[in-house]
Amino acid sequence: MSTGREPSEHDDRWILNLRGMGVSRICVDFRLTLTLGAGWEVVLEAPARLSAGSLRTNPGLPLTPESHDVAAALPLFGAKVLSAVAFKSGALRMVFDCGTHLTCPAGPSFEAWQISGPGGWRFVSLPGGDLAVWSPSASR
Repeated sequence: MSTGREPSEHDDRWILNLRGMGVSRICVDFRLTLTLGAGWEVVLEAPARLSAGSLRTNPGLPLTPESHDVAAALPLFGAKVLSAVAFKSGALRMVFDCGTHLTCPAGPSFEAWQISGPGGWRFVSLPGGDLAVWSPSASR
């Protein structure tokens, strides 16, 4: 049963349909976790970047969760997601209403990020550049 808010698969990506969900919690341990509305959670375990636009024109600020160097992500608290895309190459791109872009590439030898949501949805960036997806129908 589709709610219209479920992720949708395309040839090279998944559109996560998180638009309008706000960052309600930011947690830092060896990872950076962004808790969103409706039961969604974004967990970064690898270096990522925050920029005010495309990385091609603005390299932005690095986020390094394993060394707790993530202070640049704190202004995301309360920001709403405009776009969230999980690429089948293992990369993640999110755009927020404050103008900030979050990008995280796949890790060469570990899982760089994961996103989980209601009903069993889970997206994991696999080592070396691939994407694993669990959907509610797959968990039945």
